[in-house]
Amino acid sequence: MNKVLVIEDNFEMRDNIAEILQLSDYKVFTATNGKEGVAMAVEHIPDVILCDIMMDELDGYGVLFSLGKHPETSTIPFIFITAKTQKQDLRKGMEMGADDYLMKPFDAIELLNSVETRLKKRSLQKNFDSKPIQQMQQLVITSKGLPLLNKIVEEQKLRIIRKKQVIFYEGDKVSGIYLLLKGKVKTTKIADDGRELTTGIYDADDFIGANALFSNGMYKDNAVTLEECSLSFFPINEIEKLINEYPDIAGKFIKILSNEVCEKEEQLLQMAYSSVRKRIAESLLNFHKQHCTNGEAINLTRYELANLSGTAAETVSRTLTDFESEGLINKHSNGIQLMDMQKLRNLRN
Repeated sequence: MNKVLVIEDNFEMRDNIAEILQLSDYKVFTATNGKEGVAMAVEHIPDVILCDIMMDELDGYGVLFSLGKHPETSTIPFIFITAKTQKQDLRKGMEMGADDYLMKPFDAIELLNSVETRLKKRSLQKNFDSKPIQQMQQLVITSKGLPLLNKIVEEQKLRIIRKKQVIFYEGDKVSGIYLLLKGKVKTTKIADDGRELTTGIYDADDFIGANALFSNGMYKDNAVTLEECSLSFFPINEIEKLINEYPDIAGKFIKILSNEVCEKEEQLLQMAYSSVRKRIAESLLNFHKQHCTNGEAINLTRYELANLSGTAAETVSRTLTDFESEGLINKHSNGIQLMDMQKLRNLRN
């Protein structure tokens, strides 16, 4: 039986919603204010949360923000109940991670459709998320660590994070590492003069934060989503058990870290000693090799490419225009298509 938490300070509204859901075979929990709702969500881990926006003590935005800080509750589908219809109010909630809105007054069909749609989407997402986990299980079979990994998988924390949201900041205490199941994430460092340098871009099946495993317990970069992402969270103490007890698992993470070190060394050398044209060509080729295996266009903004190559955005624009006039690339609405990779490679020499 699916569980629904209703957070609503109006007794009549709360009672009506609960009755409709109970008649449709949902197990319903109710809270009379935001603080009580957050506590109940952490305690019961419902499958869907319905929450009013305008409440005393802690409003709906505060509830959504608080639940987003807990890995156990951050991925629960969240539906706002509101009489507010201004566009900025809707935008604020969606940017914070709300999944849907129910505008007062609404009828039973609207309520049930909204809840059922969220449950169906979450079920599809879980099926999609299982593939990388199965691959990781297969890895541990070879080292006889499956029972321990099964325990981790059963307790895994799945998170859905919207575009341009921070996963962790440089200097934050390491709580665990993330397996990117869907989407794209970049890691960055901020220079003393405020400029941002992109240190890595990650796709599905990549681990994020692995470079903090053998460090002093702090993340080494800032991690930000480039699009909506689905991630699986693995607590650091469980990963450390795997690494300490099973050589094959330790070898996998050592290989990941070695590759990251080599890539960052190459990036630093390019920025230190290469011309602007060479750095931008190198960044285009490296990104294409790592993230465009099917020949698709490179989907990077000029600012992201500038951060990758250690140049100014205006310089990137001028250089890309030159590359296009030379027939090296083709810029269009879907991104940057590499037209003559050999000539781009020659720029590196």
